[in-house]
Amino acid sequence: MSDAPNPQEKDLDIPEEPLAVSVLTGFLGSGKTTLLRHLLADPAMEETAVIVNEFGEIGLDHLLVEQATEDTVLLNSGCLCCTVRGDLVTGMRDLFRRRVQREVPPFKRLVIETTGLADPAPILQTLMTDPLLSNRFRLDGVITTVDAVNGWETLDKQRESVKQAAVADRILLTKRDIADAETCEALEERLQQLNPAAPIYPSVQGAVSPDLLFNAGLYDPEKKTADVRAWLKAEAYDHDGGHHGHAHSHDHDHTHDHEHDHGHDVNRHDASIRAFCLTYDKPLDWDRFNSWIEMLITLYGANILRIKGLLNVAEVAQPIVIHGVQHVFHPPVRLEAWPDDSRESRLVFIVRDLKPEMFEHTLKAFNEDSAAPV
Repeated sequence: MSDAPNPQEKDLDIPEEPLAVSVLTGFLGSGKTTLLRHLLADPAMEETAVIVNEFGEIGLDHLLVEQATEDTVLLNSGCLCCTVRGDLVTGMRDLFRRRVQREVPPFKRLVIETTGLADPAPILQTLMTDPLLSNRFRLDGVITTVDAVNGWETLDKQRESVKQAAVADRILLTKRDIADAETCEALEERLQQLNPAAPIYPSVQGAVSPDLLFNAGLYDPEKKTADVRAWLKAEAYDHDGGHHGHAHSHDHDHTHDHEHDHGHDVNRHDASIRAFCLTYDKPLDWDRFNSWIEMLITLYGANILRIKGLLNVAEVAQPIVIHGVQHVFHPPVRLEAWPDDSRESRLVFIVRDLKPEMFEHTLKAFNEDSAAPV
C-alpha cells in the first residue's frame, strides 16, 4: 500500500492565535470611505483583510493589483479586500476557510466596515457568540468616525450615531481642516463626555497612522499578553480618584450645557447616556455576581450598551475579565496575573436611561445580603 499523500489534500495554514478584528463604523458622510482608502494604501496595513459593502464605494482602482474572485481583490499594499452583501457570519467563515486553505494571503487582522446607519452592537455580539468566529477571531476594537463639521447636528438628530460613538474604543474626528476651531472644541468635549475612555484623534482627508487605531483590545500582540489596564481604562471615569465605600461610581452626566452656537438641545439623544466605573473592594461571589448580571440584562439589556470588567472572584487567585454588549457576553477570561497591586473589582458601564446608583446598590445587595433580591 502506498503512503503517498492524497493529491487533493492541501497544507492548511491555521493561525496559532485568534485573528484581530476591528469594526469601523460612523454615520453617513463621516469619512469612513476616505479613511479606509488611506488605510488600505498604507504599507503598515499589510497582512490585513477588509470586509466592505461594495468595492466601488471606496474607489480601489489605484490600489488594485488583481481581482481574485468576484468578491475579492488583492491590493498593492498586501491588503485583501472582500465584499459581503449577505450574512456577515457566512462571509467571515468563508474568508477564514480560504485563508486556512491558502486560497488568499495569510492575513493577521480583519477590518469590518459597517454601513453608515448600522448599529455596531450586532457585529460585536456575533463575534462573541458564533462558535467558530469566537474561537478564530478576537475583537480588537471599535473605530468610529465623526464628522467635525456636521457631527454635532448628527448626534442631536440620529440616535444610532450616538451609539456608534458611545461604544467606540477609538474616535476619529474627520474634516478638521474645514471645521472652525470652536466647533471642533465643543464637539470633542461632547464626545469625551459621551465616551471618556476613547481617545479622540483628528484626521484630515482620511490621513491617520494605523498605529493609533489598532491594538486597542485586551490582548497585546507585541507582548503576547493581556493589557487589561489599557483596555479597561477605569481611571478615565474617575473624577476625584477617591473611594466612596464598598461600591462606588464615577458618573459622567451629559445634561449640563455648553456655550456655543449650535443651538443646544437639552433633549438631545446623548443626554441620557452615562459612562461610569463601579468598583467593589470585597471578593465577589461568582454565582451571585452572575445572578446580578442576569438580572441586569434581563431587565435593562437594551440600554446597557457596553460592559467591561476586571473581577476579583472569591477563591480564585487570578483576575477574571468580562465583556458584554447589551444582552450578550463574551465567555469570561481568566488572566495569568493582576495588572497592578489593587485587588478591587472594576466594572466600566456605558448605559442609556439608567442611573449609576441602581448598579451600585444592586451589586452590593446581590453580593452582601443573605438573600439576593428577586
